[in-house]
This record gives sequence, C-alpha cells and structure tokens, in this order.
Amino acid sequence: MKELYFPRPFQHRHPPVHNVNEIFEEQLTVGQRAADWVANMMGSWKFIVVQSIILMLWIILNIIAWWQHWDPYPFILMNLVLSMQAAYAAPVIMMSQNRQVAKDRLEAHNDFLINQKAEEEIRVMMENLEAQNRAIAEIHQILLELHSGRSK
Repeated sequence: MKELYFPRPFQHRHPPVHNVNEIFEEQLTVGQRAADWVANMMGSWKFIVVQSIILMLWIILNIIAWWQHWDPYPFILMNLVLSMQAAYAAPVIMMSQNRQVAKDRLEAHNDFLINQKAEEEIRVMMENLEAQNRAIAEIHQILLELHSGRSK
C-alpha cells in the first residue's frame, strides 16, 4: 500500500504587519507637529475666512479713521505683515509636505511588503490544495482498487 503525502503545515515566517501611520505619528517631534498644525490651519476655509475678515477690518478702520490712521492707503504695513506671513508660512508648509512625502514612501514600502507576504501565503495555500488533490486522487485510486478487488 502507498503512503499518503501530506504537506507540511504552513508557518508564518514574516514579522507581523504594523500600522505605519501610528509608528510615524509616534516619532514626530514638537516642531514637526507644529508645522503640520500650521499647514492644516492655513490650508482651511476657516483660515481664509478669518484672514479675510481681519484684512477687511484693517482696511475699513484705516479708511474710516475712527481711530488714528496707523496704516493709511496704500496699506504698506498690511503688505509688510502679509509678506512676513507668507515668508514664514511657505517653508513651514513645505516641511509638512516633505514629511507627508516621506510618510507616503513608508506606506508604499509597507504595501509592497504586505503584497509579498500575501503572495507567499497564497503560494503555500495553492501548494497545500495541490497536495490535497493528490491525496484525494490517491485515496480514490485505493478505493477503486479495493472495490475492484471485492467485485472479482
């Protein structure tokens, strides 16, 4: 009688999958968190609306002159303030964007590793199914031989 072949049991030979977002967030410094906060705030409608209201008040108060004109037309001080805001905002937003690019690279690499793990597990399952098919065929053959031996 033939000895039946059964495949080895599948063993995971890879580390567990980690959440890249959680790991990335844990490693952020205070400055990096501040840059992300500034980028999120400056890229919102709330910021645009609040800044527009402040600028309109600035212009109206300087035109109407309820108080003394601290920045008469053509609003040179307001232009200076806005230029300084832009000068500091641009690098901070770029820092946040660079960090997001690095995070995206980590996520892409993590996706690649997960795909490799999935491919390996699918390959092992297919080998297991093929071994089961061979075992079933062998059992079927043995049963046919036993059945034909009894019918003689």
